Amino acid sequence: MKPENLKKNFDFAVGGQAVMEGVMMRSNNFNIVSVRTPKGEIVQDKEFYQNLITRKKFLNIPILRGIINMVEMIYIGTRALNFSTKIALEEEPNKILKNEEKKEQAENSYLVATLILGGLLSLFLFKFIPLWITEFLNNHLTIIQEHYFLYNLIDGFIKTAIFLVYMWILRAFPDMKRVFMYHGAEHKSIIAYENGCELNIENARKQTRFHPRCGTSFIIIVFLFSILVFTIFPKNPDFLTNFIIRVALLPIIAGISYEFLKISAKYAQSTLVHIMSLPGLWTQHLTTSEPTDDMLEVALRSLKMALLSEENLIKSSHE
Repeated sequence: MKPENLKKNFDFAVGGQAVMEGVMMRSNNFNIVSVRTPKGEIVQDKEFYQNLITRKKFLNIPILRGIINMVEMIYIGTRALNFSTKIALEEEPNKILKNEEKKEQAENSYLVATLILGGLLSLFLFKFIPLWITEFLNNHLTIIQEHYFLYNLIDGFIKTAIFLVYMWILRAFPDMKRVFMYHGAEHKSIIAYENGCELNIENARKQTRFHPRCGTSFIIIVFLFSILVFTIFPKNPDFLTNFIIRVALLPIIAGISYEFLKISAKYAQSTLVHIMSLPGLWTQHLTTSEPTDDMLEVALRSLKMALLSEENLIKSSHE
């Protein structure tokens, strides 16, 4: 399948996420999860899904669309990860797919619990601890008290350091190491598509595993923009109030970061944009690894099904 032929019909904007022993690909109208079972087979789950912005055009405004996209990606990504984990734990693939409706209530409860716990852990690691350490330093160093930008710079540096250490620790676990390899496979497959290559293992293998629109880059950009945004708002002397304000501003910062990623994709050849994207690309040395050919096969399966599903949707709409 040559993607350049498909692009004549409409814009195939494809993103993805590595999951347990597989890859999820998300196109304009479909979410595709491909997972390799312990027996070596590839199981696929296809879902028709249009994001809220597509369904509600009035929400497609700068900043707000970034907030909505972030929430949706967390939700979709967690669902894909839960599905892949079941396959990796050797549950019967057909049983999982056929009994989905019967298990829907339990699945939703588990999904909500996962999202809440994950959100609380993220707030503790990347909001509470950095702010607490920064506040401690602020109480003991006059130079930080006199320069609020320095205060926020230290806060941003600490949360970035925690994130990098967290990723480095995860790489020590065999299962997570394989997830990072699938992350590399996801990037290579998408870059092969974006470069107009025929979608096969040989072409995907030649591509870089570093992609400027990666979720890792998004996180680093959020950290960087938080330094600027927090500096605009006056510091509250009460730690708890300061913490709550920063948590409340997180969606706004995420929305701004999303707009930057859109601009960086549009002006990818710009030197300035390239320089600003470098921190995120460097961080991908931790969050991606070189994949094996069988991992590339899984990623390409997801990508091809997403593209084919979009093509069939266009054909059916013209009939």
